[in-house]
Amino acid sequence: MARKGPRIVGRRTTGQNQPRPDGGPQLDVRVIRSNKVSKTHKGGKTMSWSVLVVVGDNKGQVGVGLGKARGIPDAIRKAEDAARKNMFSVEMLGKTIPHEVEGKHGTARVILRPASPGTGVKAGSAVRMCLEALGVHDVLSKCLGSRNGVNIAYATVNAFKELQAPERTASTRGADVAQLVPWLAKARKEEADHA
Repeated sequence: MARKGPRIVGRRTTGQNQPRPDGGPQLDVRVIRSNKVSKTHKGGKTMSWSVLVVVGDNKGQVGVGLGKARGIPDAIRKAEDAARKNMFSVEMLGKTIPHEVEGKHGTARVILRPASPGTGVKAGSAVRMCLEALGVHDVLSKCLGSRNGVNIAYATVNAFKELQAPERTASTRGADVAQLVPWLAKARKEEADHA
């Protein structure tokens, strides 16, 4: 079955390097999925667009939003505004994540694992866009269950919310952080040297 109409996916180029008119911070905006949807009325069908967008500052903050409108630009703008409202901070360790984590949404499951420097982002489309908008450069991922881009994106965001700093975990357990994570001191030193 052939698709009807254009499918917009990827990094948004319009207005990428221009400051926002409302004076907000410059953020990385990526369109994860666009879908043409219709609602049936008494007089016929009304066509509209549903767009999922991820917004991040590439420094540890990310948000996902869904927008729906008659036209694609309006849907992207609505989704971007929703994503900006849903932004939150994610715990990072240099350019990777501090520990392995699993996120779920519906029947979709996403597993994220930290990787050594130079590995790159080993991930599929929706997970990759979320990780790149966040600012992660070295990570391994695996998607299980549903392959729906919307569910995968929300599962990735739920995985981000589960991440915790090793120091916080050690204080919760009442253990010494050097004993719990022996390589942490070296990782924090490298993170300070790159900053």
